[in-house]
Amino acid sequence: MEVMDIGRLPMYNQDLDDTPPDEWVSFRKSLKEADGFLFATPEYNRSIPGVLKNALDVGSRPYGANAWDNKPAAVISVSPSQIGGFGANHHLRQALAYLNVPTMAQPEAYIGSAETLFDDAGNITNESTKKFLSDFIQAFAQWVEKLR
Repeated sequence: MEVMDIGRLPMYNQDLDDTPPDEWVSFRKSLKEADGFLFATPEYNRSIPGVLKNALDVGSRPYGANAWDNKPAAVISVSPSQIGGFGANHHLRQALAYLNVPTMAQPEAYIGSAETLFDDAGNITNESTKKFLSDFIQAFAQWVEKLR
């Protein structure tokens, strides 16, 4: 598994499609080389963060060159609220459907009250959450293999 840093991608601008920034070119290449995508997203105002939307746009353009196309995915959303990023999870799924990214339906992963589940180093301290996420990752690996 490789973590892709989307925080440094220049904002998508269709006017740059003919001369894309180097960051877009390398990001799109990485997407095309990937077997699948595991999205882990916080919820901002009942939706996904702008930086994630930008990554979706950069990877799906220019028209007809969608680097996300037909690659399996799964979504984990996280929030300090009890509903665990439900809005972000479903907004992301909606965008992925349009981008032709087959997204694992079950199990779903909504991680609520996140601030109580991790220590200061980012390690999971809750055993049931650790077990759930381990099972989720196993299901995702099977999903990727099934759709390869």
